[in-house]
Amino acid sequence: MNQVVTGKGSAGLAGTGVLTGEAIVTGEAITIELRVARLGSRLIAGLLDLLIQLYILYAVGAAALLIVRPDNDALIAAVFLLVYVGVVLGYPVTCETLTRGRTLGKMAMGLRVVRDDGGPIHFRHAFARGLVGAVVERPGLLLGLPAVISMLVSKHAKRLGDVFAGTVVLQASVPRPGGAPPSVPPQLVGWAATLDLTGLDDALALRARQFLGRAHELSPQALERLGSGLVRQVRAVVTPPPPPGTPGWAYLSAVLAERTRRAYHRLTANRPRSIPSPVFSPYPTAQYPTAQYPTAQYPTAQYPTAQYPTAQYPTAQDQSPPPPYPTAPQPPPGR
Repeated sequence: MNQVVTGKGSAGLAGTGVLTGEAIVTGEAITIELRVARLGSRLIAGLLDLLIQLYILYAVGAAALLIVRPDNDALIAAVFLLVYVGVVLGYPVTCETLTRGRTLGKMAMGLRVVRDDGGPIHFRHAFARGLVGAVVERPGLLLGLPAVISMLVSKHAKRLGDVFAGTVVLQASVPRPGGAPPSVPPQLVGWAATLDLTGLDDALALRARQFLGRAHELSPQALERLGSGLVRQVRAVVTPPPPPGTPGWAYLSAVLAERTRRAYHRLTANRPRSIPSPVFSPYPTAQYPTAQYPTAQYPTAQYPTAQYPTAQYPTAQDQSPPPPYPTAPQPPPGR
């Protein structure tokens, strides 16, 4: 199994991250398993992209020649150079920027470009890969020969553009093996809990998993015969040995299932726990009891009701007082 390396490792434009074997170790010392795309799948994806670029170049070039005057050779050469650079450089940069690391050829082959730390690429990474590819790897008659040589000598099949940009191409789409997932037989549950799996690396576990994925297609005799080699390799690095009489397929299934279970528990244990939102509980209704203070503490008959007589003030007068000024005398009639 790959050893986890703590620390930061800058790779070109990528940021922090270290490539170790078949895994990416980020700056936070988190190991991310990966499957690096090999030369064959990358060549096929490159040929598909090349055919698409030639088709775009032919279509855009023909349309440009219809617009430009045919007697102006200098203008035709300038337009052709502009179209060529725009297609050769613009096609991969645009596709990888918009799709986060995929061109049409990479989509067909299930490939994706990521940073060395496992994160998605951005425009600067796509531009660096495209610029190095157009200027260094595919000029003139080289036809991508420097890129092929670089992928052959590189541990992670990196071409020159990947080296300068700090990127790596991964096999994003991996075929899922058929059959049911590995499980521990009931007779081996106690034994599987005591296994020491530190010596079982990812490559051997993947071969055993692929073998078990085809187990439903094989007869018991073929299953035992083909799995004997894998059983010997696994028993050499896994202790303790299985109980006597355990079939090879059952042994491999128990080992892989226990390995998956422990990896899941490590993942859930290291996952940051989300902080729960505060819960505001209502105040209890009986916090202050109603019978705490007696209702008869102050007697109702403390003050007499007849303390002040009701006839203390006289009622209003019935007759109005005489007018303050006499009325004027009336003149005698006939005057």
